[in-house]
Amino acid sequence: MAATIEGQDRVLAAAQQIVKSLNTSTNVDTDDMLMILSNFDNRLSKLSNLMTSSSSSTPTSAKAAAAAAAAAGADDSFVDPRFEAAEQLILHWNSPPNADPDSTFEYLAAVDEIIQMTEDLNVQPENDPVMDRAEAALQHAMAHLEDEFRHILIVNTVPFDAGRLHESSFIRRCSLSSSAVEIPDFETGTLSEDQEDVNSGRYNHIKGKSLGGDEFSLDLVYPDAMIDLREISNRMIRSGYEKECCQVYSSVRREVLDECLAILGIEKLSIEEVHRIEWQSLDEKMKKWIYAVKVLVRILLSAEKSLCEQIFVGSELIKEVCFMETAKGCVMQLLNFGEAVAIGRRSSEKLFRILDMYDALADVLPDIDLLFSDEAGEMVCSEAKGVLDGLGEAAIGTFVEFENAVQREASKKPTQGGEIHPLTRYVMNYVKLLVDYSDTLNGLLENLESGMEPDSSRTDNGDNSELENVAPLARRLMLLIKSLEGNLEGKSRMYEDCGMQYIFLMNNVHYIVQKVKDSELQKLLGDQWVRKRRGQIRQHATSYLRASWSKVLSCLKDEGLSGSSSNASKVALKERFKNFNACFEEIYRIQTGWKVPDAQLREELRISISEKVLPAYRSFLGRFGGHLESGRNAGKYIKYTLEDLEGYLLDLFEGTPLVLHHMRRKGT
Repeated sequence: MAATIEGQDRVLAAAQQIVKSLNTSTNVDTDDMLMILSNFDNRLSKLSNLMTSSSSSTPTSAKAAAAAAAAAGADDSFVDPRFEAAEQLILHWNSPPNADPDSTFEYLAAVDEIIQMTEDLNVQPENDPVMDRAEAALQHAMAHLEDEFRHILIVNTVPFDAGRLHESSFIRRCSLSSSAVEIPDFETGTLSEDQEDVNSGRYNHIKGKSLGGDEFSLDLVYPDAMIDLREISNRMIRSGYEKECCQVYSSVRREVLDECLAILGIEKLSIEEVHRIEWQSLDEKMKKWIYAVKVLVRILLSAEKSLCEQIFVGSELIKEVCFMETAKGCVMQLLNFGEAVAIGRRSSEKLFRILDMYDALADVLPDIDLLFSDEAGEMVCSEAKGVLDGLGEAAIGTFVEFENAVQREASKKPTQGGEIHPLTRYVMNYVKLLVDYSDTLNGLLENLESGMEPDSSRTDNGDNSELENVAPLARRLMLLIKSLEGNLEGKSRMYEDCGMQYIFLMNNVHYIVQKVKDSELQKLLGDQWVRKRRGQIRQHATSYLRASWSKVLSCLKDEGLSGSSSNASKVALKERFKNFNACFEEIYRIQTGWKVPDAQLREELRISISEKVLPAYRSFLGRFGGHLESGRNAGKYIKYTLEDLEGYLLDLFEGTPLVLHHMRRKGT
């Protein structure tokens, strides 16, 4: 009897302790205590049923024995009713009819209860059965939250609006890249004159703001979903499921960024595939890359970083890991293409695109350093810097290849009519575009020249005073144009007519000067350089006059005519006028087919001819014309009036060969 009472007392004591912890009144009887305990453990539930059903027939000693048996394990089997409720809610959440997707708050509260239970029980032995149940429930909850986290991320992703992106002022400034530039063609020189003028307006080096700029705001996920994402991620991290949370986030966001790159026209290509692409197609891909790298870093990744910070509040490590795992792939995709271009075959037409790529990557490199500022991001920053250096080396290598191509160009076909050679057009349009990259090229060339010995082959070309105290790019361009001029000198000798040789040189040097004057090249090369070339144009014009018109003018001299003008031999005079007519007609026939494209230069050249020929003809005609005008067939010898010659000189250098018919002067 004493043992029975003692066992029952133990049960009552345990129940009172539990009730006390639940802030429940201890003023209850034995049966009430057993009913309370029956809610917490199946063994106590059986005990309660047993005691209730046998209270009238079973001796008190039997009740006490049963109570004692339960009390012996009371300390190990007690479970908080809130845990029971939370456990049931979690385990049956996805099973109808208990599923209630609108009760997120209730579900998260249940998860919190389980998390708290695991934290409280963590100090107890690992084999505690309650702890096992809590961990099982937590694992079940995390699986559900993982799916819910993924679902919310996917369905609440804001579609990438490329149209709105293109309309933003920031992107319009980014789009002022060299997409409008047509690279000069080495074979044909370049495009039409009109297109040459358009090509001069290349890429404005407008530096976008660094991270935190307000040029363009972009929501990656609808704001209404942010609270749920933050609450779920918080529970998963607290429960030790941060790895699963990061994996879900990164996998979903990676796919979104991949899709954004696809919309921007960026393909996943290996280095070998890039090297096999034809130039026109590669050119388009390079232009898209230039645009995409600014959009990705300045807008998409900046917004992605902000999204990580909003969702994973209070956990710097998780923010860094999630952003790194999300952004690394798309950044490396762009860098791989840049590397492929940098190590590809070098050809002159690629230089502008490579420089654009270099500038674009250089512009965003500080932003990349900010985005990937943690230790894990050092690899991305290092790769970006390596690709930038590679593009710089490729640009200089391509520029040197361009210089070599100009020196090696040895076409043997002279231009018709002494016009501007395609090589001259090619080089000057190329050089004119290079000026837009002065800052970049000066920096790259300065680094190159600082580690090189002077190249005597490039400097021993006569007077090099103009090469002193100038920027690296200006010096290289002066040497380049000097090489071009030397090449043109050789090409001029392909013309048999000495007069045409000088017309050819005059046309080409004039074209060079005009290209310099009409662009920023004049600031780069200087006024002295321009004045020197203008002097060359005058020299070529003077040499042309001497080569083409000396014979004509010799017919109008007094030498060889016996005696005074009144006694001049008519036979000799007839021969002089006859030779003059023949020479003038020959020049007219040939040089109307020559071409001086520049209207002002053409007019100045005609004036120079008129100033030489017309006064001499007027004087000769005035002194000796009267000796023949009174004779028979005077018009056969004095075929042209002064006005006739003046009019015919206006037909020269139009590029259309004409023939003078043997017309008689009026009145003869």
